[in-house]
Amino acid sequence: MAVTMAEITKLRHLTSAGLMDCKKALAETNGDIDAAVEILRKKGQAVAAKREDREASEGCSLSASDGTFAAIVALKCETDFVAKNAGFVETTRKILNVAMECRPNNIEELKALTIDGQTIQDLVVEESGKTGEKMEIGAYEWIKAESTTAYDHLGNKLSTIVGFNQADVDYQLGRDVAMQVASMNPVAVSIESVPASVVETEYKVAVDKTKEEQVKKAVEAALKKAGINPNLVDSEAHIESNIAKGWLTVEEADKARAIAKETAEQKAANLPAQMIENIAKGRVNKFYKESVLMEQEFIKDATVTIGQYLDKSSKGLVVVDFKRVNLNQD
Repeated sequence: MAVTMAEITKLRHLTSAGLMDCKKALAETNGDIDAAVEILRKKGQAVAAKREDREASEGCSLSASDGTFAAIVALKCETDFVAKNAGFVETTRKILNVAMECRPNNIEELKALTIDGQTIQDLVVEESGKTGEKMEIGAYEWIKAESTTAYDHLGNKLSTIVGFNQADVDYQLGRDVAMQVASMNPVAVSIESVPASVVETEYKVAVDKTKEEQVKKAVEAALKKAGINPNLVDSEAHIESNIAKGWLTVEEADKARAIAKETAEQKAANLPAQMIENIAKGRVNKFYKESVLMEQEFIKDATVTIGQYLDKSSKGLVVVDFKRVNLNQD
């Protein structure tokens, strides 16, 4: 039977599928709209299965807050072209709205929720069929607190939510802290909440770096005392290159190697433990100032930390939690 434009338009309205896909589905079902919808949905499942091994590296991230609850939903796809499409952004918004209403505990619970009688998982599969790209829920994060705030950075690739220990936190203050999280990517709220494994790793790195620097200083001093420019012999590749250029003789190179080896061994065996520990602790403290939210310098006023900024606004006000989703690489 002939397929009319009115039928095609109706099917497109119901499914958002392409014109030719709608026409073919209607022709296959002799104009049965419901059957055509099912065909298009199955096509979406087929596309999703076919694209399963592809990487969904683009997408849209959106956040929202309703006072005591805030959430982020990220819907991922393959190309930036699809990610910026108004329909794709609207689908992300719909999923976020359901998350805000139902407050699921995790991404699997979110996928099982329904929109217009269809699970979110099936909706994502259907959207994949419309675009021909792999799509997936890339992230779902949430916070419950006395006050919450949400922030989406321009371009819908980066979202943050923040929870506070006091009710009715000023909107601009909340937004400032959410922007701080977006910009500075802290690893934890407070020093106390930094995972012990992270602190241990940072301390070990700081100790190793400090030892390496002390040995290097001793070697450079010994080379200078022997009349050798340390910059000419700071690596084997550099030594060979400088010999080839005539800037260093083979004898000078051998002498430099011997001095460097002997000095490094002696210095490494006699490093003052207390000094190394003090310097390493200083480096860990610097890590806290750079990576812990409440210790970070406020991006709008470097004279105060985030902790001081909050306390000035309301005595005892602190951040209790934050979440950050970035679809781009930090």
